[in-house]
Amino acid sequence: MRLHPSSLHGSLQDPVLGAIGFLNEVMGNFPEAISFAPGAPHPDTLDDLDVEKYVSAFTDHLVRGGRSPKQARRLLLEYGPSRGIINGIIADALHRDHGIDVTPNALVVTVGAQEAMLLVLRALFPSPAEGVLAVAHPCFVGIIGAARLLDVEVVAVDETEGGIDLDSLARACGASRAAGRPVRALYVAPDFSNPGAARMSLECRRRLLDLAGHEGFLVVEDNAYGFTAASGAGLPPLKALDSARSVVHIGTFAKVAFPGARVGYVIADQPVGSASGTTVLADELAAVKSMVTVNTSPLSQAVIGGMLLEHGGSVAALGRDKAEIYQRNLTCLLDALDRRLGDGSHTGVHWNRPRGGFFVRMTLPVPVDAALLEVSAAEHGVLWTPMRQFYLDRTGDHQLRLSCSYLDPGQIEEGVRRLAAFLTSVVRHRTDSGGTD
Repeated sequence: MRLHPSSLHGSLQDPVLGAIGFLNEVMGNFPEAISFAPGAPHPDTLDDLDVEKYVSAFTDHLVRGGRSPKQARRLLLEYGPSRGIINGIIADALHRDHGIDVTPNALVVTVGAQEAMLLVLRALFPSPAEGVLAVAHPCFVGIIGAARLLDVEVVAVDETEGGIDLDSLARACGASRAAGRPVRALYVAPDFSNPGAARMSLECRRRLLDLAGHEGFLVVEDNAYGFTAASGAGLPPLKALDSARSVVHIGTFAKVAFPGARVGYVIADQPVGSASGTTVLADELAAVKSMVTVNTSPLSQAVIGGMLLEHGGSVAALGRDKAEIYQRNLTCLLDALDRRLGDGSHTGVHWNRPRGGFFVRMTLPVPVDAALLEVSAAEHGVLWTPMRQFYLDRTGDHQLRLSCSYLDPGQIEEGVRRLAAFLTSVVRHRTDSGGTD
């Protein structure tokens, strides 16, 4: 039996769903190239990762809590509750580090942040007619892909270096409301977003929450990169400022611990039914999860739980050494770009200057597409990510993303040298030839 693509869900033909596979294919075709493409943790953060030690730390914690060693072991080997088994440890860590005050029952442990996004959208958008999802633009492909899979309409709101453009967001809310499909939720990553690397100011965070209350939408906060802020430069997550329960907070241990665990979480403490209802949104998310992945691997949760316990129950302590690596790499990348490309000889080439996260966004005077990436890889041995996949329109057609997280300083320096040679030979040539469209 042969299926025609038109007989399958339309989202399966969307380029967004193939974005990660495309980059993996290009990297596989050019293994000797220096790659600024993957937003993956640095390999050094995975060295000496003693999984057995962390599992033992967690099982010891269970025994101290009243379980027998046999019961503790069985908890890790059976299915386990859909809500999770390390909720209390995570809730305590978020309270200690960020002042987020929620009960363990308001939290669901997920298979990475990606599942959390899918669960939240499924719960908040029962049908395509129920409203729209607003996203900061450019936007992480994971939330766009999840929306497409669920037939959720997405509207884009521009992001500035200081966070989402609140005036544009207010206009989008008004237009959607007038069209009979109000903005029901806003997805935003306030700290060093992927791929824009913007960071929302404290004033913007507070004004955003005021606007959410006025317009009646939920804020879906993605907090994957907040830990990379320089020491002393942290800002409170939106959830820590959320006195009206208008923020659904999504987190992941992929960067702050390690990605292979596939452990994330979502805080959803919004009452369901009434202001004093006996259930919260997390209960509904757990019910959806039971039909999607049943539960998040208890063994993976045990490793993450043990890692937190071994770091004093603190996410900040767990991520401190990793944050230093990423700050070092980001500084190295920006310095190399300044030295190699900052003399003004590459007309129309410029980049932003984030203070944390994994990414730098660069603008070129020529279209940035798969063909240009092939030239960069084959002729100059350097890879990067086209930005057009992160936009809902053509705004990103002249932009690329550089990720510095996976590389060492020497690789970053050599990669920027190759990038500069690529820009000199290809971009300048195309510009001189008039090929800028």
